Amino acid sequence: MKQALSIAALIAIALSANAQSKLPGNWEGKLDAGSMTLRMVLKVEEVDGKYSGLLSSPDQGVSNIPIGAVQLKGDSVFFSAGPNANYEGKLNSEVINGVWHQNGMTLPLDLAKTEKPSEVVRPQTPIPPFQYESEDVSFTNADKSITYGGTITIPRTPGTKPALLLVTGSGAQNRNEELAGHKPFAVIADYLTNKGYIVLRVDDRGVGKTTGSRKNATSADYAKDASAAIDYLKSRKEVNPKKIGIMGHSEGGMIAPMVATSRSDIDFIILEAGPGVKIYELMEDQAAASFESEGMPAGIIADYRKLYRGFEQSLITGTSEADARNKMNEVMKAWLKVAKPGSIEVVGTTDSARTKFIDDFVEVYNDKWFMYFLKYDPQPTLQNLKCKVLAINGSKDIQVLPKSNLESIRQSLAKSKSKKYDVVELEGLNHLFQECNKCTVTEYGTLDQTISPKALSTVSDWLDKNVK
Repeated sequence: MKQALSIAALIAIALSANAQSKLPGNWEGKLDAGSMTLRMVLKVEEVDGKYSGLLSSPDQGVSNIPIGAVQLKGDSVFFSAGPNANYEGKLNSEVINGVWHQNGMTLPLDLAKTEKPSEVVRPQTPIPPFQYESEDVSFTNADKSITYGGTITIPRTPGTKPALLLVTGSGAQNRNEELAGHKPFAVIADYLTNKGYIVLRVDDRGVGKTTGSRKNATSADYAKDASAAIDYLKSRKEVNPKKIGIMGHSEGGMIAPMVATSRSDIDFIILEAGPGVKIYELMEDQAAASFESEGMPAGIIADYRKLYRGFEQSLITGTSEADARNKMNEVMKAWLKVAKPGSIEVVGTTDSARTKFIDDFVEVYNDKWFMYFLKYDPQPTLQNLKCKVLAINGSKDIQVLPKSNLESIRQSLAKSKSKKYDVVELEGLNHLFQECNKCTVTEYGTLDQTISPKALSTVSDWLDKNVK
């Protein structure tokens, strides 16, 4: 018996050693998340007999995120990717058969060993050599408190030319508005510069080569940053000072009118999925559209909209964080009396779950950017415009819904002093102006297309007709 146990132990040790020798390397699989399929890549490294990992999600533009220890016990593999996400599987030669756990969901995820894992390929990303001049630049605002880093692209044809500044959407964005491996602003700059326009794109404050803090900055501060960039454009001898404009995406489409109404030297603005309705209405619509894209029943969405509106108003009218919390508690109590059972499950069926739900909302009360944004109404600014305006949006946008926002922009511009404006809905495009399939937010990174040629030509044709 002792001899048999010894032999079994030796076999187990041998199998374990064989499993360990196979673990280091690259492992790739596809995670079926319901609304989409995401490629996942695990890179396992070995140091002094211990394993650590780097996790990538190419379709989400996430690369080499350190996940710490990768545990191997016999043929069992386990690693954690944060407080609410982990993976467990069984190593079987060149495959790990396992499951991914995240936020209460369990999804199958088998990882196969590969010499060369998938890489994100974005065919539209411009690659040098270019047919125009591309120059990395640096400039400051008037009081020299912030230094901005950017890239200006200039056609090689003689004479001064029209110029435009690209302004990014919400969040910390680099000059290319990079997201999930896409570089929309690099694509736009390349396209428009080849069409004869000077284009300046700039890192947001606190990002890349631009200094300054984002901690207490609001959209009004970002409008000042954009204005400093316009001053820089005016300093360039290649720029026609009478033909300077701004093209802003999403929040950038809110900032562009703010800058245009504060200056008299803006000839045109282009609003890419810019807001037209009050922001709290936009965010309510956005939340509902997101739920709808995930297949949530209409009745539950209608219930949630009522709760969301009550919470938004609690934030807007709250005189303090405590006051906002008290208002939300009252909203929740009233809502629970009329909401459907399925709706209540969305916010939690226990008191602790509902408290956590409210805590997440209350947390943003002291976020200066969010509170400024939430309270903002773009209509008065749009009505104050005097420059030329092009407003475009994709028909499949679920972040800035096209029908309500474009119609509100149209009505506001009709009251403005702008003598030339066009409002265009582009069929089949999402918030990033990609030709989409499921048209969810999570699909952005799975699409190879960065921006639809239809969107690019709509902008350039309008510029050729109204600016050049």
